Amino acid sequence: MSREQRDTLDKLLRDGPLDIGGDPNVQRPLFEAMAGAQPVPGDVTVSQRVLGGIPVVDIVVAATHESDVILYFHGGGYVLGSASASVGLASDLGRHAKARAISVDYRLAPEHPHPIAVDDALSAYRGLLEEGQSASQIAVAGESAGAGLTLAALIAARNAGLPLPCAAVLMSPWADLTLSGASMTNRAAVDPVLSAAALRKRADDYAGIQDRAAPLISPLFADLHGIPPLLIQAGSHEVLLDDAIRLAAHAASADVDISLEITAGVPHVFQGFAGILDEAGTALASAGAFIRRHLDSRSQGGA
Repeated sequence: MSREQRDTLDKLLRDGPLDIGGDPNVQRPLFEAMAGAQPVPGDVTVSQRVLGGIPVVDIVVAATHESDVILYFHGGGYVLGSASASVGLASDLGRHAKARAISVDYRLAPEHPHPIAVDDALSAYRGLLEEGQSASQIAVAGESAGAGLTLAALIAARNAGLPLPCAAVLMSPWADLTLSGASMTNRAAVDPVLSAAALRKRADDYAGIQDRAAPLISPLFADLHGIPPLLIQAGSHEVLLDDAIRLAAHAASADVDISLEITAGVPHVFQGFAGILDEAGTALASAGAFIRRHLDSRSQGGA
């Protein structure tokens, strides 16, 4: 990444109107507008439907393996965002993985606090299985809160005795709603997107009076035995850096096949800035290859 790229993105994020910790009624349209500023490539087909009782967006990139699926969960602190707003990033990941994507429109807090998002995520996954999709042909992925939800959904599926997807990609995961990571303070000055104060507001909206360390709220503290292979990506310029690092160590201690990629000098969910940062394309290519490798491995193994 050139210094010019870094400075351009940093200024864009710091000077923009979006405030992750702000009033949801004000911030939601801003979040949608920012996400919608990225045009959807002409070879991407987008359609809406219901899966397992949950609204979803089907995202198909030309020349992909339509038999393989990435079930995708958008970010936004459990309060902002939508399946439609995630089409750009989900389609980029699908393109690199050569798989179609399905982005889940799970219900948002504070109107729908925990465990509603986890219930919706699990319902969508059940629905995909009930359509006849083999678990070996499903990968799951998400960014930020959506990455935390991805992991929570895997834990819930495991606990329910469901067959699990072949792999998961977690981009800048928010996995600790207690905000106990050291990077909440030691990365605060270089993070142009998030702050501990903003995340605390979103945690209040999502968890309410519930225990923030509960495993499906903060999957950093969950039993991860039996979870499929994980790829965790984060930037060194984000307050959630320690969520990624600690989660990788915790997963390894549970004998999970884990890959951790920390990219220097980039912000939260940097993969969403493929038009600005060289590193975004590199990370997406790595994530896509990770998914493709596990889809092919499980398919050949008959799992």
